Amino acid sequence: MASPGASSSSFSAALVAEDFPLVEREEEMGMAPDKYREVFDLAQRGARAFRDGRFDEAISFYSKAQNLRSGDPIILSNRSSAFCMISQVLRERSAADSEYQPLNGLDPTTHAELALKDAEKVLAIDSSSARSYVLKAYALILLERYQEAREALLAGLQVDPLSVTLSNIIQKHFPEEYAERKSEHETMTYAGVDLMPLFVMDVVLPCQKMALNIFEPRYRLMVRRIMEGNHRMGMVAIDSATGTVADCGCEVEILDYRVAEIEWLQDISLPEGSQERKELMERANAASELARTYIRRAREITRPVRRTRHLDLESMPGPQDPEKFSFWLVNLINLRPSDKLDLLRLRDTRERISRSLRLLGDAEQICRVQ
Repeated sequence: MASPGASSSSFSAALVAEDFPLVEREEEMGMAPDKYREVFDLAQRGARAFRDGRFDEAISFYSKAQNLRSGDPIILSNRSSAFCMISQVLRERSAADSEYQPLNGLDPTTHAELALKDAEKVLAIDSSSARSYVLKAYALILLERYQEAREALLAGLQVDPLSVTLSNIIQKHFPEEYAERKSEHETMTYAGVDLMPLFVMDVVLPCQKMALNIFEPRYRLMVRRIMEGNHRMGMVAIDSATGTVADCGCEVEILDYRVAEIEWLQDISLPEGSQERKELMERANAASELARTYIRRAREITRPVRRTRHLDLESMPGPQDPEKFSFWLVNLINLRPSDKLDLLRLRDTRERISRSLRLLGDAEQICRVQ
């Protein structure tokens, strides 16, 4: 994921990955030493991913660290920064990139909301940090709640009157960088007949009704803005003769709009060096060998013309990432949706591998019969 442009430069002092401290004394750790070292390792990996511009990976590492050390202000602040950066990147993504390389996932507004939640958690823990107020303000600006962002910065100045960062943003950068964006937002939200957002997908005729499932973050943000205004947009298609947007489309009205509520789930993390972790790695290694055997036998039985891409050893993740490997293993098998859902709900990687192996054994028996 590319780094955001200059629009976040005013907040650059806060939008960084702060180093998690490495302490030696157990009383300073506040938890068992092995757990603290695991948190430190995850935080370090998150910081490296952040500095390399891999913000989604950074969020994953910080979330795992947060699960082990709940309420740590450094981890929460760093995750808030990563959410802000992803939101900014998605906002700056060009329309051409969205059309030819569409993304799935959360839209920029949802990332900004998650950034705001983390910043507010940090402020609840320690309200004396100027960085927390800057993070909160930047998340609010990404949410286009400009007055609240200004109030957050002013509140930070009350706590830390000598903060150069807060003063600079308030006195110089804030009005200059965001007045134009606010004006643009209001124009788009309350657009008249001369300006209308376009949704590029298919030909729609007057009086036609259709249900849309929107996944591309750029369009999800656009629909949010439309719903704040007059609920209307243009629907156009790509003209196959020219390869560009058709010269004729249809104005439509969004009658109902729902955003799915989500909760991020991860497999239960097993401490490095623990007996449970060793057993998991042994099970993953054994499963990888069985998977190789299954694929070789399936290729021998299946005619070449019927070979499918999912029977591909090159795409197999290493067993050093057991969670990812367990899902790759599941994809070798042609399962009913209900069986897939059961495996998706599992948070125990060992159990998912065990179930997959049993299903793989059943599938192998079927192959032999055929």
